[in-house]
Amino acid sequence: MKSITANLEGLIKKGSLTLDKKNKALALLKGVLDYSEFKDVDMVIEAVIEKVPLKQSIFHELEKICPPHCILATNTSTIDLNTVGEKTKSQDRIIGAHFFSPAHVMPLLEIVRTEKTSPQAILDLLTVGKIIKKVPVVVGNCTGFAVNRIFFPYSQAAHLLLHLGADLYRIDRVISSFGMPMGPFQLQDVAGYGVALAVKPIFTSSFKGRTFETDLLELMIQSGRNGKANGKGYYLYQSGSRPKPDPSIQTVIDESRKRTLITSGVKPVSFTDGEIVEMIFFPVINEACRVMDEGIVLRASDIDVASILGMGFPKFRGGLVFWADTLGSTYIYSKLKKLADAYGAFFAPSKYLQERAAKGLPLSSAMSSPWQEWRARI
Repeated sequence: MKSITANLEGLIKKGSLTLDKKNKALALLKGVLDYSEFKDVDMVIEAVIEKVPLKQSIFHELEKICPPHCILATNTSTIDLNTVGEKTKSQDRIIGAHFFSPAHVMPLLEIVRTEKTSPQAILDLLTVGKIIKKVPVVVGNCTGFAVNRIFFPYSQAAHLLLHLGADLYRIDRVISSFGMPMGPFQLQDVAGYGVALAVKPIFTSSFKGRTFETDLLELMIQSGRNGKANGKGYYLYQSGSRPKPDPSIQTVIDESRKRTLITSGVKPVSFTDGEIVEMIFFPVINEACRVMDEGIVLRASDIDVASILGMGFPKFRGGLVFWADTLGSTYIYSKLKKLADAYGAFFAPSKYLQERAAKGLPLSSAMSSPWQEWRARI
């Protein structure tokens, strides 16, 4: 309750909310310590940490107390919804309502449907999203859904570059210059390491053979670094001043490089700014290709919207897939093929990308999708 009040007061200071509207918003809010008063609610959104047993137990309890029409939504950012709701008998009203952090600021609402989610639940959540002035994008169910799945290689590619000898702060500068709000390492500092560590085994299990594994985050925590939360991460943070590079981080990086097999026998490599951009974003594009191929999104433009509003991809570039098509599928495929030959399966081009490159087609060309049958049902 204190956090919500603080968020609203922050909006007042920015001039985007009046005191009267803040008071009216708080008047609509009621805090409770158990589920007994959930007996009359129309929708619940669970937003606990990414722990499968905890989420499953919560939905099991909610099903017993909430009315039969109540929509049971989860704010999970990565976990398959079938896993979240597998201990319930209400699969038709299990749905993902994934807000992006900070939820009161970020405009995107990723609505995740399973094969069993009712069309009515989807339409109701779309309506709620519009009422609260979010931009809803409906996506299919898988580990990470659309946005987090597409962008999971983003930080991993940055880590791979770092372990090949690239300078951490240069990587961040290049990616910021490209148009992202901040570089991947500063983003990790701001988001905190807890979420990254929680989702790491989930992605590793779901996407075997195409993740880049290091002990870097564990070493960061062991050295007393928790990012912006405790003022010390890849950068040093002090109230009222900009983040500052921390030279002492090199000891942690050196130790992580020793433990990482990819650098065994590989000399530090020199990269141009353009190569850094490609090595970080081409694996992201590659994963977007898989998401389109599997029908997780209905159209390529959904990825463009979601990448801008959910991950801060520079809007002047038109969105992730739009930007990729300005470069061409053939060019992206050839670059990823060379990177895969040099550094392994993390960069291996997807079947979707390979097929479009062979024909010289844009990535956004019409997709055959399992969604067509679902749309016909509605």
